[in-house]
Amino acid sequence: MIQYLLKRILGIIPTFLGITLISFTVMHLAPGEPMAVQTDFNPKMTPEMRDRLRAQYGLDKPVYVQYLKWLKGLVTLDLGKSFQADRRPVWDKIRERLPVTILVNILSMFFIFLLAIPLGVHSAVRRGAFFDKAVTVSVFALYAAPSFWIALLLMLFFGVYLGWLPVSGIHSLMGYEQMGIFEKIWDWSRHLFLPVLVSATGGLAGLSRYARSSMLEILRQDFILTARAKGLPESQVIYKHALRNAMLPIVTISGLSIPGLIGGSVIFESIFAIPGIGQLMWTSVMSRDYPVLMGNLVIVAALTLLGNLLADVSYAMADPRIRTGKV
Repeated sequence: MIQYLLKRILGIIPTFLGITLISFTVMHLAPGEPMAVQTDFNPKMTPEMRDRLRAQYGLDKPVYVQYLKWLKGLVTLDLGKSFQADRRPVWDKIRERLPVTILVNILSMFFIFLLAIPLGVHSAVRRGAFFDKAVTVSVFALYAAPSFWIALLLMLFFGVYLGWLPVSGIHSLMGYEQMGIFEKIWDWSRHLFLPVLVSATGGLAGLSRYARSSMLEILRQDFILTARAKGLPESQVIYKHALRNAMLPIVTISGLSIPGLIGGSVIFESIFAIPGIGQLMWTSVMSRDYPVLMGNLVIVAALTLLGNLLADVSYAMADPRIRTGKV
């Protein structure tokens, strides 16, 4: 197992470098530059002043030189400074927003697992019944509907018509500092309910379908027929024998869904005005803040590779054939 784990970890390094190289190159090949806002609409801007700005940002050097300089800083955990007027370190901007995004995504994953696996299992066990058909129609509708459209409907219904929930921010603007600890938790819960719900819709639909498909495949196996022929209770057949084997592909899909949740943060954080990584990535794209955008891409790439690693390790722990290479 240790040899398999080391092999997977070593394979992450060239993949990560390839992701950063392609992202850095494509970003700099896009038309426009960060100082365009400062220069294009300023009649007093001269070519000499433009060149000085390019040199200040380090954009006067070839792309490969800029990449090597950025990579050297990454080795020392220095992501550079923002191109914005504040010139703050990129890591400081990411560090103050990362906990919010992680919290929302952890809550989303919790609700996805809490609902998707039972829905998938019961749909497979009751295949063709009304419950299975109703769940199938519901999850496909959720999967097909754009998340921003669902977010707007929920904001309109719960926030405008009913007035039950706030529709922006992560806590109240008035009186938050004077609240007690339990009042603050309740305030955060009210503000994060809709973003977590929107974030979980796509994953819930997809994972429940995978769970159903995996359970149906396992229920057709001979060992399930043997277990039933031995007179084992149906609950023991389903939850002890079938579900345990059906969890293998579910574990893989769950690990791969982590980067998808982070990517989806761009949508719901922008809609609900949540100060997280997704919103920071969107503003950095619009302002062409290359260092901040690369810092965000590093976080997303690291989470993607970590999700793949966790999925592979979990699969290898559950199935010895994977780590021995005898599949």
